[in-house]
Amino acid sequence: MSPISAEDKLNYVKSKIGEYPNFPKEGILFRDIFGALTDPKACVYLRDLLVEHIRESVPEAEIIVGLDSRGFLFNLLIATELGVGCAPIRKKGKLAGEVVSVEYKLEYGSDTFELQRSAIQPGQKVVIVDDLLATGGSLFAASELVRKVGGIVVESLVVIELVGLEGRKKLDGKVHSLIKY
Repeated sequence: MSPISAEDKLNYVKSKIGEYPNFPKEGILFRDIFGALTDPKACVYLRDLLVEHIRESVPEAEIIVGLDSRGFLFNLLIATELGVGCAPIRKKGKLAGEVVSVEYKLEYGSDTFELQRSAIQPGQKVVIVDDLLATGGSLFAASELVRKVGGIVVESLVVIELVGLEGRKKLDGKVHSLIKY
């Protein structure tokens, strides 16, 4: 039996992503990553795709940062496979110790992300990972937090990108998405 190609793995994962029209409001087509995460084969393939991408594209990565909350599903998994550390970026008030904060805009209002100051060392090369790139606000805020503590963002990596929302334009540096809608 020959090994399955990256393209076949990606197509399998994509086939398991749920679609829910008019959620969370009228006119929105919600792409649900959890459909893929409940399928054991899709989980393995998704892990393989994320890890192999980093090995090939940004082998210098020293720490994987996951965004609250679905980015957490990937950062520990990736970091473990690569033998590097991982750190969370959380919503305000969820992290103990000394934190740095960045406020960012949402569709209606704003929110605040925090990162423990000690999580990233100055000069450390960081990959930021999340499930979705939509308008780019949360990934932009995460990049700002990493820079505030002296880290270097070498790439932002997402599973799904909603291309029409043009979130990529807000981000500096390398951005990679596995699946584009």
